[in-house]
Amino acid sequence: MDPLDHRHPAAQGPHYRSRAARRAGRCAVTELAPGTRVRVRDDWPEARGPCHIRTPHYVRGRQGVVVRRLGAFPNPEDLAFARPAPRRALYHVRFDETALWPDGRAGDDLLVELFEHWLVPA
Repeated sequence: MDPLDHRHPAAQGPHYRSRAARRAGRCAVTELAPGTRVRVRDDWPEARGPCHIRTPHYVRGRQGVVVRRLGAFPNPEDLAFARPAPRRALYHVRFDETALWPDGRAGDDLLVELFEHWLVPA
């Protein structure tokens, strides 16, 4: 199948999940390769009510670079409330400190573990 065809998983974007994967609760997301520039979603679910978020406030809306995929794990945002937790890919993402904080030291960076559903290609 042509990868540009809208029915092809790669053409569906980085958060495509097959129907079978959705039913099984597994992740079937196009993997983000090391070196891929990503942006962390600027979402604030805690404003909508009780939640459990592992994504630090200071990286939301910021751009970083994928360093490695750590594997797929049950989503802790669901586990915290005893809900069924689909497996989600977890990534190490590197951020330049100067992009996070005005007084960050040039040349220093921060490595953060982020789940796939918080990341979009930059």
